[in-house]
Amino acid sequence: MISRKTFIITILSVSVLFSASLLYLNSKIEHPLFSSENSNSLSLTSLKTAQQLQDEITTSRKNIITQTVEKVSPAIVGINVTEIRKYNNPFGSMLDDPFFRQFFGDRGNYNQKVQGLGSGYIISPDGYIVTNDHVAGNASEITITMTDGTHHQAKIIGSDPVSDICLLKIDGENLPFVELGNSDDIIIGEWVIALGNPFGLFELNDKPTVTVGVVSATGMNLEPINDRYYLNMIQTDAAINGGNSGGPLVNSLGQVIGMNTLIYTAGGVQGNIGLGFAIPINKVKQIITELKQNGKIDRDFQIGMSIQSIDDGIANYYDLKTNKGVIITKVIPNTPADMAGLKPGDIITEINGYKINNEQTIFGVFQEFRTGQEVAVKILRDNSELIRKMKLKKNND
Repeated sequence: MISRKTFIITILSVSVLFSASLLYLNSKIEHPLFSSENSNSLSLTSLKTAQQLQDEITTSRKNIITQTVEKVSPAIVGINVTEIRKYNNPFGSMLDDPFFRQFFGDRGNYNQKVQGLGSGYIISPDGYIVTNDHVAGNASEITITMTDGTHHQAKIIGSDPVSDICLLKIDGENLPFVELGNSDDIIIGEWVIALGNPFGLFELNDKPTVTVGVVSATGMNLEPINDRYYLNMIQTDAAINGGNSGGPLVNSLGQVIGMNTLIYTAGGVQGNIGLGFAIPINKVKQIITELKQNGKIDRDFQIGMSIQSIDDGIANYYDLKTNKGVIITKVIPNTPADMAGLKPGDIITEINGYKINNEQTIFGVFQEFRTGQEVAVKILRDNSELIRKMKLKKNND
């Protein structure tokens, strides 16, 4: 038989377990977290949070760069040109002789069609397009490819070889176009995007190629190439390759701040090595305004002086601290230089804020000005700095 003590202990244990079970069931019923309805709600909440997280990740991928590309891309165009080039055969005069022609045919001076390509961007809804002169300035036929896959024939409104800027026009209305920014408000180190048609890749999917970098430097004065002068250029490490010429360099606001024009190569290396240069958009705006109005740039002015770069000998003779600048060797009477009070022996160090390094620099700087414009010439005379005002008179005035 079970003792009385064991019986009592058993009854008490059963009572405790029963009470604990009731408390547990009560707590589940009364606490909303343990209801079956809320159990489903927790599951839905977890799913919703996962979806929100996915949306946030997707949104984070759409940064300022991708938004800018989406905004600007429709206004970028690929340019294909046909140019007629004249070739001179070194034996041309001999081959004009009927006797030789019977053996060699007509191989004297001849013209040949040359195909080329480049990039451009639409600047107005009625179809004005900007590119480089070296892309389309001498073209006999120009075909524009849009991002919608359509092709348009373009005509040259005006082209300026000196500044390497060309203005084209296609027929159209309500076309996508870019916003032109302010190249005087560039921050070195800010993000920039180069868009264009390198190696003709635009033709593969009717979309511009996009490369990203930063503004590496501003105010870069480069050596002239084929009588084209490149002053105050923007340097960038955004990859620029053959065919990118004429495309826009865009800031993170989607504003065009420059036109991609040159790349620097060294040691026989072909292609991009991180040194690309763009023409500042403020200069582009000035040139295309004149091309639109006049079809050309008026630089028909005289200066009236001869100059020479400063070498070490001249620098030592004049006790100069640097050999940057040019020295005036001759001033012609009754010319702008003479009327400005310039004299032989004066050393020109700056013109209208452009620093003068040598003869090539000053030739390029004067290309920036127009007939009738007055410029400030900073000179060094007898170890004193002076400013002389020179008005650029029209030739034969």
